[in-house]
Amino acid sequence: MGLLNRVLIIVENLPVPFDRRVWMEATTLQKAGYQVSVICPTGNGFEDEYEVIEGVHIYRHPLPTEVSSVTGYLREYSWAVNWEFRLAQRVWKERGFDIVHICNPPDLLFLVAAWYKLFHGVKVIFDHHDLSPEMYEAKYQRHDIFYHGLRLAERLTYLTADLAIATNESHRTVALTRGHKQPEEVFIVRSGPDLSRFRMMTPNPIYRNNRTYLVGYAGVMGEPEGIDYLLKAIQYIVYEKQRQDSHFMLIGSGPVIEKLKALSQELKITDFVEFTGFQTGDAFLERLSSCDMCVEPSPTSSYNENCTMNKILEYMAMAKPIVQFDLREGRRSAEAASVYAKPNDFLEFADKILAMLDAPAEQREQMGRDGRRRMEDMLEWRHQAPKLLAAYEALQTKGVVSSAVFGGSR
Repeated sequence: MGLLNRVLIIVENLPVPFDRRVWMEATTLQKAGYQVSVICPTGNGFEDEYEVIEGVHIYRHPLPTEVSSVTGYLREYSWAVNWEFRLAQRVWKERGFDIVHICNPPDLLFLVAAWYKLFHGVKVIFDHHDLSPEMYEAKYQRHDIFYHGLRLAERLTYLTADLAIATNESHRTVALTRGHKQPEEVFIVRSGPDLSRFRMMTPNPIYRNNRTYLVGYAGVMGEPEGIDYLLKAIQYIVYEKQRQDSHFMLIGSGPVIEKLKALSQELKITDFVEFTGFQTGDAFLERLSSCDMCVEPSPTSSYNENCTMNKILEYMAMAKPIVQFDLREGRRSAEAASVYAKPNDFLEFADKILAMLDAPAEQREQMGRDGRRRMEDMLEWRHQAPKLLAAYEALQTKGVVSSAVFGGSR
């Protein structure tokens, strides 16, 4: 262990430990001998303002109600940055830190990190989870002042960072080009789940709603996720194909969930769709274990093409075959564990679902096994943890460490 052993992780997108990636990073660092503090929002059942879990000190702050609009995001992010400044000062006084590890979105967390870098000499790691400019473009379909503001914030974040962590090859390319980082300053650490926490449970037939098949979705419900494509595909399956033998279970929540519920009513498919809200622990595992297959309906966009979707990795961890649109990073993750529909074509997406359900159960099971084996062999967290620690070691030594050595494999 080097001298820089006190770490402050800041994440605004989700609470910890609900944010699985950040929690795995925090506990990996803690077990390796680092002193880890985390600043995050409350929510999803984690409402305590302060608690210690597995040796990690967690400081939480409230957030305003999530609203899917530009003004809503500005309000949320300004509120969050204010709280993060306040809590960082508290952590500085109570525990101290030598490294600030910032996780976007938003790309405004560099404001907190830069203060401590300029005035206290701390080192900064940028953990690039989402491409914020591309996310904005996907949501609002425009390149306006806010889009260019996000590009500037991203550039300033990379300028502040001593080292960057990318979640996949596409994000690494952004770090090297738009971020102007050197190859030895960028490490790929994928968001592979901890397979010890993903165990198959006995399927519960109650989730099928007296139907033959159960199709699952698990994840955030916002504009980029394309759940409207899935709902239109379900309508096509039920009414055009006259297939009423499948139930669709949508696990999760997000800023457009009420719009999606309204759309399901408009499409007259409420009898075939269940919105469960967020699920955790055994309840989540039992629901996924009960599915015959899972879906990822994110449409093509500059955002979705470059993102590794956690839901795909979790489906693979649970040995579930997948139907998704054919996007670059989605295919890189799943390979043979998935079938791929033409991007944004919900009719072909629906046909792929039906083809999967009509295939022999042995074929679905083999695809699921392929996905699980891929997780075990190269993608799960035990393969990513050494890369995270290598990044921290590079920060300690300031040596030139090749990201080709420590970068992730496809």
